[in-house]
Amino acid sequence: MMMNFGKIALVGVLTSFAIGCTDIKNTEEAATTDTEQEEPLSVIFMIGDGMGVPQVSSAFYFGEETPNFKQFTSLGLSRTSSSDYLITDSAAGATAFSIGEKTYKRAIGVTTDTVAKPTILEQLQDRGYATGLISLTAITHATPAAFYAHVPDRDMHEEIAMQLANANIDFLAGGGKKFFNKRTDGINLMDTLIAKNYHIDTVDLGKVDYKKSNAFLLAEDELPNKLKGRGDFLPDATKKALDYFDAKKKPFFMMVEGSFIDWGGHAKNDTMMIREVLDFDKTIGVVLDYVEKHPNTLVVITADHETGGVSLGKYYEMGADGKQHEVKDKIQVYFQDNQHSTELVPVFAKGKGEELFRGVYENNEIYHKFMQALNNTTHEK
Repeated sequence: MMMNFGKIALVGVLTSFAIGCTDIKNTEEAATTDTEQEEPLSVIFMIGDGMGVPQVSSAFYFGEETPNFKQFTSLGLSRTSSSDYLITDSAAGATAFSIGEKTYKRAIGVTTDTVAKPTILEQLQDRGYATGLISLTAITHATPAAFYAHVPDRDMHEEIAMQLANANIDFLAGGGKKFFNKRTDGINLMDTLIAKNYHIDTVDLGKVDYKKSNAFLLAEDELPNKLKGRGDFLPDATKKALDYFDAKKKPFFMMVEGSFIDWGGHAKNDTMMIREVLDFDKTIGVVLDYVEKHPNTLVVITADHETGGVSLGKYYEMGADGKQHEVKDKIQVYFQDNQHSTELVPVFAKGKGEELFRGVYENNEIYHKFMQALNNTTHEK
């Protein structure tokens, strides 16, 4: 019997082509599935208020252990000036981070013409993110407020607290209790928070309720500084928040502020400044432990500005000869003044998207770098 080899060859080619197309389709479907299943990026933003390069450097000379700052390989520098002054305040500095625009001093969550603009926290809430804020000052203070409130002046604490009560933030820890329950308008915002399913603790950093939102408001205004016995509030609150977000099994955005580095500079108190930097560095260790176990997380650490014009220099002691002599194994903290400066401040980044934060740039660019990192992951299936 004669066979038509041309037809057989054609059938073979078509069969191979069909199998190849099936393989390509399966590969594309697998790739699509992998993309759809990629988890959104979680972000931990740490702000060392008043923390310039000299303050970071102090952790290398006054701490007993190797600083957690040393774990970073992606570093940058940020220029902190506001829209109207070369030397910014915390309100304009934090607002630049939160809305991606420079604005005027004292502004909270508004542009230069006082128009409210959605913050990164609010935008991520719209994407289904859980959110958290931790501060050592009142939770209505300039830095945390810039992530959820929109007011023309930072001292509008009662209005800021009113906005916070309706901001639906999942985890809050800090001070500022009096702006919620001792208000001039007589409104008790604690009742508002309870009605919104918050677990509230005004006594200590106690148990977290994993089925509710949590608000730990532990001081009438700010918490004590390290020299007045604050203890490990900052690292402990950060650990509790991370455990809480893990339990929620949702991507999250959290801002953690080391507030009293700035206050140490204003007081020209080197011991306070050093202790606060070391406490902040300890909190960084908690965060880096989390990032190591959760690689789909980005941590960025920076400052809103530097405070005190700090430098680290030679340490002198009076000798028996009545003259000043340098002590070779000691250094001294020097303050130029007790105000903010316009020094560039460091930016540290670790995790997915860390490379975006290398270089030298304006402070409002940090917002846009966050958005670039977030948009490089899939947010909806």
